[in-house]
Amino acid sequence: MIDVTILFPDQTFPSTATGPMEVFRHAGMLWNNMTGTQPVCHFRVTTASIDGRAVRCDGPISIQPEVALPEIRKTDLIFIPSTGLSVEDVAERNAPVIPWLKRWHKRGAAIASVCSGVGLVAAAGLLDGKRATTHWSLGERFREKYPKVRWMPELMVTEDTDLYCGGGVNASLDLSLYLVGRFCGHEVAMQSAKALLIEMPRAWQAGFAIVPLKTEHSDQTISTAQDWLHQNFHQNFPLETPAERVGMSLRNFVRRFKQATGDSPLIYLQKLRVAAAKRLLESDHRTMQEISDAVGYQDVVFFRQIFQRHTGVSPSAYRRKFGV
Repeated sequence: MIDVTILFPDQTFPSTATGPMEVFRHAGMLWNNMTGTQPVCHFRVTTASIDGRAVRCDGPISIQPEVALPEIRKTDLIFIPSTGLSVEDVAERNAPVIPWLKRWHKRGAAIASVCSGVGLVAAAGLLDGKRATTHWSLGERFREKYPKVRWMPELMVTEDTDLYCGGGVNASLDLSLYLVGRFCGHEVAMQSAKALLIEMPRAWQAGFAIVPLKTEHSDQTISTAQDWLHQNFHQNFPLETPAERVGMSLRNFVRRFKQATGDSPLIYLQKLRVAAAKRLLESDHRTMQEISDAVGYQDVVFFRQIFQRHTGVSPSAYRRKFGV
C-alpha cells in the first residue's frame, strides 16, 4: 500500500486537490469493479492542511482536511495542488510547509506538485539543479525567483529523481495518472484512465518529459545539450547542431555525451523520439506517417525500424496493446 498525502495549501485550486484524490483512491478499484475482477487498493490517501483546519479555496468554497501536517506519521508520496496565489505569495502564505517538505524528502518521500504549487518545492531548495515545469505563464517569474532550477515550462510533466512536477491546473490529472503508472505500472494507469474517462498524460508535452534517460550527472555542458534535445527532438537536424550550440567539436561532443549519459547522442535522440511516439500511440488517433513526422522521422519505414529496435514490438502492435 502506497501512502499519499495530499496537501491543501492556502487558496487551493480545489480541482487540483480533489481530482488527484479520485485518481489515487480509485486506482485498481473502479475499473476492477466495472469489469467484475477483484479490486486491489493501491493507495491510502490522507489529506492535510498546515493546522488541520478547513482551507479557503480559490473561490467561494472551503475544503476540510483530515489532519494537520504534524500528524502525518507515514507518507511515501506528497502531492501539492495549485493555488490562486502569486509566485511571490505562495511560499510566504504557506511558510510552514517548506521545512516539512524538507524533512519528508530527507526521509525518502517522493514529492509531486502542480502549477503554482511547484513554488513550494522550489522554495525548499529541493528542485535546485533539477528539471521542473509549471504553468507556462509562471515560467519566467519562477525562473527569476529560483534561478538554480532547470525550468522547462513547455513540458506538461517532468520527473527528476523522486521529484515530479505538472504544468497548469488540469495537468494535475496528467501528473496523477503518470504517478499511478510510475508506482503501479502502465496497465493500472490505463485502466484508471478508462474508468474515469480521462485521457492518458497528454501526448505532446507529457511525451517530451517522461523519458527514462540519465539526466543526473555533473557535466553542465552536456545537460545544456540534453535540454536542447528534449525541446527540439521533433525537428530534423544533424548531430553537429547540438554540438555547435554548446561550442564543441562533434567528436568531443559524442565522447562527453556518452560519458555523462551512458548513451551516444544518436541513441539518446532515438530514445527521446520513441518515448514521444509511445505517448502518441497510447492516446492519439493520428496515422503512422503523421506520428512519424511528429517525432522527427519523415521516413515512416525507418521510424518503424527504430521503434521496434528500442521496444521489441512494432508501432502498430504497441498501439493495439496500449492505445485508448
